[in-house]
Amino acid sequence: MEKKDYQGKEVRLCEDGKYRWLYEMNMFRNPTIILTVAKVLGGVLLGLWLVFGLLLSAIEGNWDGLLGMTRVLGIVMGVMAVLLVIAYLILCWMYHGKYIVLFEMDEKSIKHIQLPRQFKRAQAMGLITALVGLAAKRPTTAGAGLLSATRQASTSDFKYVKKVKAYPRRHLIKVNETLNKNQVYAATEDFDFVLDWIRTRCINAKS
Repeated sequence: MEKKDYQGKEVRLCEDGKYRWLYEMNMFRNPTIILTVAKVLGGVLLGLWLVFGLLLSAIEGNWDGLLGMTRVLGIVMGVMAVLLVIAYLILCWMYHGKYIVLFEMDEKSIKHIQLPRQFKRAQAMGLITALVGLAAKRPTTAGAGLLSATRQASTSDFKYVKKVKAYPRRHLIKVNETLNKNQVYAATEDFDFVLDWIRTRCINAKS
C-alpha cells in the first residue's frame, strides 16, 4: 500500500520531497538488457524480411522471393544472435557485471539515471547524500550537479505514460510513453510500493 512517507529497503524519501534509490543489477543473472536489444534487432530484421521478401515475390510473380528471404533471415538471425551474446559478454566485462542506476521519483515523473561504469555503490551513495542535502535548499543546482556527475538520464512524465507493465521476477517495471520507453528497477521489498506509486499517477496508462 502506498505511503507518502515510505522508507523501504532502498527507497528513501529525501528532504526535497523526492524518493530516491539505487538499483544494482547483476547483468549475468538479470537478462533484461540483452532481451531488450534482441527484441529491437529482431523487429528490424523481421521488418526487412517482410518488405524485401514481398517485393521480390511481387517482381518474380511467385513466393520464391519470400522463401529465399526466409532462408537469409534464418542465417542472419543466427549470426546476429552469436554476435549479440559476444557483445553482451564484453559489456558485462566492461561494467564488471554490475549495472548501477539511480532513480528519482515524485508526484509528476520518474527519472532513470545511469551511473558511469567506474562508479561503485559506495561512491553513488556518497554522491546522493551530498546532493540531497543541497536539493532541499537549491534543487536546480543539485539536479545540475547530479546530471553532470552521471552518464545519461531518461525521464518519464506520468501524464504522458501510455502503458505500465510489471515483471516482478526481473525487478522490472516498464513505463512507456508514445516515443519514450523507460525501465524502472526496484528491489523485491520496494517493488510493490514503486509499482503502486507509478500506476496511481499514470492516469492515461494501460497496465
